[in-house]
Amino acid sequence: MVEIERKFLVKSADFKEQAFTHNKIAQGYLSAVPERTVRVRIKGERGFITIKGVSQQGGMSRFEWENEIPLDEALELLKLCEKGKIEKTRYEIKLGKHIFEVDEFYGENEGLVMAEVELESETEIFEKPDWLGEEVTNDPRYYNAYLSKNPFKEREK
Repeated sequence: MVEIERKFLVKSADFKEQAFTHNKIAQGYLSAVPERTVRVRIKGERGFITIKGVSQQGGMSRFEWENEIPLDEALELLKLCEKGKIEKTRYEIKLGKHIFEVDEFYGENEGLVMAEVELESETEIFEKPDWLGEEVTNDPRYYNAYLSKNPFKEREK
């Protein structure tokens, strides 16, 4: 139940041509404190609830528990979430033995495009596509819970 992932900004839209699937995602947070985030998500026509623990030093690893819940329950739980919803389209791209999840954000976070890759270990080597930009794994400003309260569009450029 430990998630190990690295996050990157995306520097071009070339990933869209390589995607094997994409889904609209809407999500909110019942709790967005760093020690424990409780997220409600609708991905396509499916609902999920996720609990994440605090990130370990370096930002790559943290506890994660996720379960699918009925769509109608997810819709009701979204109504209870804290202010600030996340809206995005997630593209999935297979590269080697890894799947990159690329999120193109909308609403208050429009203009942000970010990629994540889940790994087996923090030292695992993986192929980096040309469209991958700066790594932001250690930067909490790119956590979705942070973005729900501090939208990308409000940042000073």
